[in-house]
Amino acid sequence: MQLARRLRIHAVLCSLVFLISELISRPYANMGIDDDGPYSLVAKTLAVTGHIHYNGWSAPMLGWQLYLGAAFIKLFGFSFTTVRMSTLFVAVLTTFLLQRTLVRTGVTERNAALGTLAVVLSPLYFMVSVTFLTDITGLFALALCVYSCLRALQASTERATIAWLCFAAITNAIGGTSRQIDWLGVLVIVPSTLYLLRSRRRVLFAGALLTAAGALFISSCMVWVKYQPYTLPEHLIPSRYPVGDLLMLFTYSLLDLPYLLLPLTLLFLPQLRNLRPRTLAILALLVAGYIFLATYPSHLRGNFQLLPLGGSIGLGEWNNVTGMFAYDLLKGQAPIVIGAFAQVLLTLATFGGLFGLLASLQPSLRTETVAESIASPLWRDLSILLLPFVLAYGLIMIPRALDYGIRDRYLLELIVVALPFLLRYYQERIQVRLPSAAILMVGAVAIYTITMTHNMFSLYRARIAIAHEMFAAWVPDTAVDQGWEQNFVVEIHHAGYVNSPLIERPAHAYRPASPLPAGSCTVVNHEQSPLIRPLYGISFDPNACYGPAPFAPVHYSRWPYHTPGTLYVVRYLPPSA
Repeated sequence: MQLARRLRIHAVLCSLVFLISELISRPYANMGIDDDGPYSLVAKTLAVTGHIHYNGWSAPMLGWQLYLGAAFIKLFGFSFTTVRMSTLFVAVLTTFLLQRTLVRTGVTERNAALGTLAVVLSPLYFMVSVTFLTDITGLFALALCVYSCLRALQASTERATIAWLCFAAITNAIGGTSRQIDWLGVLVIVPSTLYLLRSRRRVLFAGALLTAAGALFISSCMVWVKYQPYTLPEHLIPSRYPVGDLLMLFTYSLLDLPYLLLPLTLLFLPQLRNLRPRTLAILALLVAGYIFLATYPSHLRGNFQLLPLGGSIGLGEWNNVTGMFAYDLLKGQAPIVIGAFAQVLLTLATFGGLFGLLASLQPSLRTETVAESIASPLWRDLSILLLPFVLAYGLIMIPRALDYGIRDRYLLELIVVALPFLLRYYQERIQVRLPSAAILMVGAVAIYTITMTHNMFSLYRARIAIAHEMFAAWVPDTAVDQGWEQNFVVEIHHAGYVNSPLIERPAHAYRPASPLPAGSCTVVNHEQSPLIRPLYGISFDPNACYGPAPFAPVHYSRWPYHTPGTLYVVRYLPPSA
């Protein structure tokens, strides 16, 4: 055990399991996924010219993430897959770091490994790790800051404490350039650490200087990006505060957290036996009522949704009933993987685990003490270190929630912050060792995750195959609706940038999109890609729009089914046109 701890075997194994699982899913497709197409092209420009030139679809700075992506391009040549592998590299490092951070918070090695795998093998972390989105690089910067601050709190000398604080501030200031919200590390977590170390005057003085320097660096970065052409500004102060909408968004977000941590949440299900029968009956009625309102076709149906969440409240971007990225918005209906019955079961499991956790809070339950070689922080210290970050994160999320909803990937930071509290509470309140059932549940989620990630990338490869087929038939790429992600890439290739109405610099960069021909099928985000004037589009349904076009359908693998999925090319204009 001592050798395993010295070599960090548990953390290394977590990283290896995660990497091998990703490779099994075959996560390659040479096209944009979600927002990462334009981001990848910025990295390509940086690799070629040595300069950062945004292209109309970047609210995050991207920062150091671009340089890492450009380095991969220099080494292996450009493709969207090459750029995404830079994110996978960071995701592997984050996996290792997450396990070590959990150990530093007082979680045992084995429990920390299981908790880490429960997060990194979930569809959310797993799928985002093979995109060029900013979620993983930002999460790495935050996790590194938390780990460094914990090391500062546990350092045996004043010099080591200052060194770790310096490391936390510098790495977070640089790391946060990929995703600005993760600058809350140097702006909130480092000051929280200083509050805990306030009795040491030299540490407090050095930390205050570091925080001030970090704030100055952040201000300089924000001024720089503000004046860059073709960026999308972020406004911290919203113009409206609809309390009802905000309450619903954040309520569903909090409900989504135990679902995203389901292998751990379910461990609290046996604690329901501690409730009185009357209380248990009331909770069962409440859950039954919720499921009824979520499934019964009435005017209340949209306000109560089964897990996994999705639709109008803006959640379920990666965790949804289709088991793939939810907003590709091709024509027709994507195959449903998680049907209504499975959704009901998942909703029941999530509520059961959540109520079990609440039931375990009863003071009459036995408390056990966990022996650890590392002096674990007190609950009070851990709360002071992390809870101010949660509050600040929630406040900054308000304007984005009002404009775009709360995507499930926005919850990654909150999941990582909640993890040490959840694991420490279980091992101190319930039992020291996570049960073997946790291994089975993590394994079951991993199988689902690998399967869905494979299917998603297989679908994207099929979309590229259709694009190649139409290119071979001399159909211009501007005459095909390939889904908004690929449409944006085509728009950038022809116009140089995405035609977003939010662009402030240069002035008058946005040009109003001319309407599509009469009778044409709709194009998602046509305003941002006005050069796309489609004659054809890609569909799950051969009879969508004006029926099949004279191009062969393309099949794609769908594990575990023998029957493959199929994509079709359909006409976008009526025959008379």
